[in-house]
Amino acid sequence: MIDAYSAGRASGLAAGSARDLTARAAAYPDLFPARPFDATLFTAVSLANAFGSPDATVAELRVANRLSLWIFAVDWLIDHRATEPGEVDAIVDECLGGGAASPLTAFLGEIREEVADTRGLFEAELARMLHAMRREFAWKAAGERPTLEVYLGNAANFGSTFVNVAHWTRNNVADIPGLLPASDEVQKVLRLLNDLATHHRDVSWGDLNALMLGPTPDEVRSHITHLVGTARKLIGDGPQAGYLGRQIGYSSGFYGVADYWGNR
Repeated sequence: MIDAYSAGRASGLAAGSARDLTARAAAYPDLFPARPFDATLFTAVSLANAFGSPDATVAELRVANRLSLWIFAVDWLIDHRATEPGEVDAIVDECLGGGAASPLTAFLGEIREEVADTRGLFEAELARMLHAMRREFAWKAAGERPTLEVYLGNAANFGSTFVNVAHWTRNNVADIPGLLPASDEVQKVLRLLNDLATHHRDVSWGDLNALMLGPTPDEVRSHITHLVGTARKLIGDGPQAGYLGRQIGYSSGFYGVADYWGNR
Protein backbone atom coordinates (compact mmCIF):
# COMPACT_ATOMS: atom_id res chain seq x y z
CA MET A 1 0.00 0.00 0.00
CA ILE A 2 1.12 3.57 -0.66
CA ASP A 3 2.33 5.32 2.50
CA ALA A 4 0.44 8.29 3.90
CA TYR A 5 3.13 10.85 3.06
CA SER A 6 3.32 9.74 -0.59
CA ALA A 7 -0.46 9.69 -0.88
CA GLY A 8 -0.62 13.17 0.61
CA ARG A 9 2.03 14.51 -1.73
CA ALA A 10 0.33 13.04 -4.79
CA SER A 11 -2.97 14.47 -3.65
CA GLY A 12 -1.33 17.86 -3.20
CA LEU A 13 0.03 17.67 -6.75
CA ALA A 14 -3.46 16.83 -7.94
CA ALA A 15 -4.98 19.78 -6.07
CA GLY A 16 -2.59 22.24 -7.68
CA SER A 17 -3.10 20.63 -11.08
CA ALA A 18 -6.90 20.65 -10.78
CA ARG A 19 -6.84 24.40 -10.15
CA ASP A 20 -4.81 24.84 -13.33
CA LEU A 21 -7.28 22.74 -15.33
CA THR A 22 -10.21 24.66 -13.88
CA ALA A 23 -8.59 27.90 -15.04
CA ARG A 24 -7.92 26.57 -18.54
CA ALA A 25 -11.51 25.33 -18.84
CA ALA A 26 -12.76 28.77 -17.76
CA ALA A 27 -10.61 30.32 -20.48
CA TYR A 28 -12.37 28.12 -23.10
CA PRO A 29 -16.01 27.92 -21.90
CA ASP A 30 -17.37 26.84 -25.29
CA LEU A 31 -14.92 23.94 -25.34
CA PHE A 32 -15.67 22.77 -21.80
CA PRO A 33 -19.40 23.03 -20.98
CA ALA A 34 -20.22 22.32 -17.35
CA ARG A 35 -22.04 19.18 -18.46
CA PRO A 36 -20.16 16.86 -18.84
CA PHE A 37 -16.96 18.77 -17.84
CA ASP A 38 -17.63 19.05 -14.14
CA ALA A 39 -15.13 19.78 -11.36
CA THR A 40 -14.78 16.09 -10.56
CA LEU A 41 -13.41 15.42 -14.04
CA PHE A 42 -10.65 18.00 -13.51
CA THR A 43 -9.77 16.40 -10.17
CA ALA A 44 -9.86 12.86 -11.53
CA VAL A 45 -7.54 13.72 -14.43
CA SER A 46 -5.15 15.46 -12.04
CA LEU A 47 -5.13 12.55 -9.61
CA ALA A 48 -4.33 10.04 -12.35
CA ASN A 49 -1.30 11.99 -13.53
CA ALA A 50 -0.14 12.80 -10.00
CA PHE A 51 -0.15 9.15 -8.94
CA GLY A 52 1.56 8.24 -12.23
CA SER A 53 4.42 10.65 -11.49
CA PRO A 54 4.37 11.12 -7.70
CA ASP A 55 7.89 12.62 -7.60
CA ALA A 56 7.10 15.32 -10.17
CA THR A 57 6.15 18.94 -9.63
CA VAL A 58 2.92 20.61 -10.67
CA ALA A 59 4.83 22.32 -13.48
CA GLU A 60 6.25 19.01 -14.69
CA LEU A 61 2.75 17.54 -14.78
CA ARG A 62 1.13 20.50 -16.53
CA VAL A 63 1.49 19.16 -20.08
CA ALA A 64 0.14 15.72 -19.17
CA ASN A 65 -2.83 17.23 -17.36
CA ARG A 66 -3.69 19.83 -19.97
CA LEU A 67 -3.32 17.40 -22.84
CA SER A 68 -5.49 14.83 -21.05
CA LEU A 69 -8.17 17.49 -20.68
CA TRP A 70 -7.79 18.54 -24.33
CA ILE A 71 -8.28 14.92 -25.41
CA PHE A 72 -11.55 14.79 -23.47
CA ALA A 73 -12.64 17.88 -25.41
CA VAL A 74 -11.80 16.51 -28.86
CA ASP A 75 -13.36 13.17 -27.92
CA TRP A 76 -16.56 14.98 -26.92
CA LEU A 77 -16.65 16.90 -30.18
CA ILE A 78 -16.07 13.84 -32.36
CA ASP A 79 -18.05 11.23 -30.46
CA HIS A 80 -20.98 13.31 -29.25
CA ARG A 81 -21.27 16.56 -31.17
CA ALA A 82 -20.37 15.51 -34.71
CA THR A 83 -23.16 13.92 -36.72
CA GLU A 84 -21.54 13.60 -40.16
CA PRO A 85 -18.14 12.33 -41.35
CA GLY A 86 -17.43 15.75 -42.84
CA GLU A 87 -17.62 17.33 -39.40
CA VAL A 88 -15.07 14.85 -38.08
CA ASP A 89 -12.81 15.47 -41.08
CA ALA A 90 -12.96 19.20 -40.35
CA ILE A 91 -11.95 18.65 -36.70
CA VAL A 92 -9.04 16.42 -37.69
CA ASP A 93 -7.84 18.86 -40.38
CA GLU A 94 -8.20 21.77 -37.96
CA CYS A 95 -6.04 20.06 -35.32
CA LEU A 96 -3.41 18.96 -37.81
CA GLY A 97 -2.97 22.51 -39.04
CA GLY A 98 -5.11 22.59 -42.15
CA GLY A 99 -8.27 24.23 -40.85
CA ALA A 100 -9.53 27.43 -39.30
CA ALA A 101 -8.50 28.52 -35.82
CA SER A 102 -10.86 27.59 -32.98
CA PRO A 103 -10.84 27.21 -29.18
CA LEU A 104 -9.81 23.58 -29.73
CA THR A 105 -6.73 24.52 -31.74
CA ALA A 106 -5.92 27.50 -29.52
CA PHE A 107 -5.72 25.27 -26.43
CA LEU A 108 -3.75 22.68 -28.40
CA GLY A 109 -1.36 25.44 -29.43
CA GLU A 110 -0.71 26.32 -25.78
CA ILE A 111 0.19 22.71 -25.07
CA ARG A 112 2.27 22.32 -28.23
CA GLU A 113 4.29 25.40 -27.31
CA GLU A 114 5.15 24.05 -23.85
CA VAL A 115 6.03 20.59 -25.15
CA ALA A 116 8.52 22.23 -27.55
CA ASP A 117 9.05 19.02 -29.51
CA THR A 118 11.71 19.26 -32.22
CA ARG A 119 11.59 15.61 -33.34
CA GLY A 120 8.03 15.34 -34.66
CA LEU A 121 6.95 12.85 -31.99
CA PHE A 122 4.14 15.04 -30.68
CA GLU A 123 2.69 15.64 -34.15
CA ALA A 124 2.96 11.97 -35.10
CA GLU A 125 1.03 10.85 -32.00
CA LEU A 126 -1.52 13.64 -32.44
CA ALA A 127 -2.20 12.42 -35.98
CA ARG A 128 -2.34 8.78 -34.90
CA MET A 129 -4.88 9.52 -32.17
CA LEU A 130 -7.09 11.71 -34.38
CA HIS A 131 -7.11 9.21 -37.24
CA ALA A 132 -8.06 6.46 -34.76
CA MET A 133 -10.92 8.62 -33.45
CA ARG A 134 -12.09 9.18 -37.02
CA ARG A 135 -11.92 5.43 -37.72
CA GLU A 136 -14.13 4.66 -34.72
CA PHE A 137 -16.62 7.32 -35.79
CA ALA A 138 -16.77 5.67 -39.24
CA TRP A 139 -17.46 2.28 -37.64
CA LYS A 140 -20.33 3.72 -35.63
CA ALA A 141 -21.74 5.69 -38.57
CA ALA A 142 -21.76 2.54 -40.71
CA GLY A 143 -23.14 0.34 -37.93
CA GLU A 144 -19.97 -1.73 -38.22
CA ARG A 145 -18.74 -3.87 -35.34
CA PRO A 146 -15.02 -4.68 -35.68
CA THR A 147 -13.45 -7.71 -34.07
CA LEU A 148 -11.93 -7.20 -30.63
CA GLU A 149 -8.47 -7.51 -32.19
CA VAL A 150 -9.20 -4.77 -34.74
CA TYR A 151 -10.81 -2.63 -32.05
CA LEU A 152 -7.70 -2.87 -29.85
CA GLY A 153 -5.53 -2.17 -32.88
CA ASN A 154 -7.28 1.21 -32.92
CA ALA A 155 -6.61 1.92 -29.22
CA ALA A 156 -4.63 5.05 -30.09
CA ASN A 157 -8.02 6.79 -29.94
CA PHE A 158 -7.76 6.45 -26.14
CA GLY A 159 -4.89 8.95 -26.17
CA SER A 160 -2.73 7.68 -23.31
CA THR A 161 0.34 7.12 -25.49
CA PHE A 162 -0.09 10.63 -26.87
CA VAL A 163 -0.11 11.99 -23.32
CA ASN A 164 2.95 9.89 -22.45
CA VAL A 165 4.89 11.17 -25.46
CA ALA A 166 4.06 14.78 -24.64
CA HIS A 167 4.88 14.30 -20.94
CA TRP A 168 8.17 12.55 -21.68
CA THR A 169 9.17 15.12 -24.29
CA ARG A 170 8.42 18.07 -22.02
CA ASN A 171 10.47 16.45 -19.23
CA ASN A 172 13.44 15.38 -21.41
CA VAL A 173 13.05 11.61 -21.10
CA ALA A 174 15.54 9.68 -23.23
CA ASP A 175 14.70 7.22 -26.04
CA ILE A 176 10.99 7.96 -26.30
CA PRO A 177 10.58 5.92 -29.54
CA GLY A 178 11.89 2.88 -27.67
CA LEU A 179 9.17 3.31 -25.04
CA LEU A 180 6.27 3.37 -27.50
CA PRO A 181 5.65 -0.41 -27.83
CA ALA A 182 5.25 -0.75 -24.06
CA SER A 183 3.11 2.39 -23.87
CA ASP A 184 0.85 1.11 -26.63
CA GLU A 185 0.35 -2.21 -24.84
CA VAL A 186 -0.53 -0.35 -21.63
CA GLN A 187 -2.92 1.78 -23.70
CA LYS A 188 -4.82 -1.36 -24.74
CA VAL A 189 -5.10 -2.38 -21.08
CA LEU A 190 -6.48 1.04 -20.14
CA ARG A 191 -8.91 0.94 -23.07
CA LEU A 192 -10.41 -2.31 -21.82
CA LEU A 193 -10.46 -1.27 -18.16
CA ASN A 194 -12.37 1.83 -19.26
CA ASP A 195 -14.79 -0.25 -21.31
CA LEU A 196 -15.60 -2.56 -18.40
CA ALA A 197 -16.35 0.46 -16.22
CA THR A 198 -18.35 2.47 -18.74
CA HIS A 199 -20.39 -0.10 -20.68
CA HIS A 200 -23.76 1.13 -19.37
CA ARG A 201 -22.88 4.75 -20.11
CA ASP A 202 -21.50 3.89 -23.56
CA VAL A 203 -24.74 2.14 -24.46
CA SER A 204 -26.80 5.17 -23.45
CA TRP A 205 -24.42 7.66 -25.11
CA GLY A 206 -24.03 5.66 -28.31
CA ASP A 207 -20.31 4.99 -27.89
CA LEU A 208 -18.50 1.86 -29.04
CA ASN A 209 -17.30 -0.51 -26.32
CA ALA A 210 -15.46 -3.84 -26.31
CA LEU A 211 -18.46 -5.50 -24.64
CA MET A 212 -20.57 -4.64 -27.68
CA LEU A 213 -18.28 -6.72 -29.89
CA GLY A 214 -19.13 -10.17 -28.53
CA PRO A 215 -16.86 -10.99 -25.57
CA THR A 216 -18.28 -11.36 -22.09
CA PRO A 217 -16.96 -9.28 -19.17
CA ASP A 218 -14.98 -12.31 -17.95
CA GLU A 219 -13.45 -12.77 -21.39
CA VAL A 220 -12.46 -9.10 -21.44
CA ARG A 221 -10.89 -9.47 -17.98
CA SER A 222 -8.96 -12.51 -19.20
CA HIS A 223 -7.74 -10.51 -22.18
CA ILE A 224 -6.65 -7.71 -19.86
CA THR A 225 -4.60 -10.21 -17.84
CA HIS A 226 -2.89 -11.38 -21.03
CA LEU A 227 -2.20 -7.82 -22.16
CA VAL A 228 -0.79 -6.88 -18.75
CA GLY A 229 1.64 -9.79 -18.98
CA THR A 230 2.78 -8.68 -22.43
CA ALA A 231 3.06 -5.06 -21.28
CA ARG A 232 5.19 -5.98 -18.28
CA LYS A 233 7.57 -7.93 -20.51
CA LEU A 234 7.91 -4.90 -22.81
CA ILE A 235 8.27 -2.50 -19.88
CA GLY A 236 10.99 -4.58 -18.24
CA ASP A 237 13.05 -2.79 -15.62
CA GLY A 238 13.76 0.35 -17.65
CA PRO A 239 13.62 3.90 -16.31
CA GLN A 240 9.91 4.27 -17.14
CA ALA A 241 8.89 0.90 -15.68
CA GLY A 242 7.44 2.52 -12.56
CA TYR A 243 5.58 5.16 -14.54
CA LEU A 244 3.92 2.70 -16.93
CA GLY A 245 3.30 0.14 -14.21
CA ARG A 246 1.54 2.74 -12.08
CA GLN A 247 -0.76 3.57 -15.00
CA ILE A 248 -1.97 -0.03 -14.99
CA GLY A 249 -2.30 -0.21 -11.22
CA TYR A 250 -4.00 3.15 -10.80
CA SER A 251 -6.49 2.58 -13.61
CA SER A 252 -7.30 -0.92 -12.34
CA GLY A 253 -8.25 0.60 -8.99
CA PHE A 254 -9.93 3.74 -10.32
CA TYR A 255 -12.16 2.07 -12.89
CA GLY A 256 -13.29 -0.40 -10.26
CA VAL A 257 -15.30 2.35 -8.57
CA ALA A 258 -15.55 5.45 -10.79
CA ASP A 259 -15.42 7.07 -14.23
CA TYR A 260 -14.08 10.41 -15.49
CA TRP A 261 -17.07 11.90 -17.25
CA GLY A 262 -19.74 13.97 -15.54
CA ASN A 263 -23.43 13.88 -16.44
CA ARG A 264 -24.24 14.55 -20.06
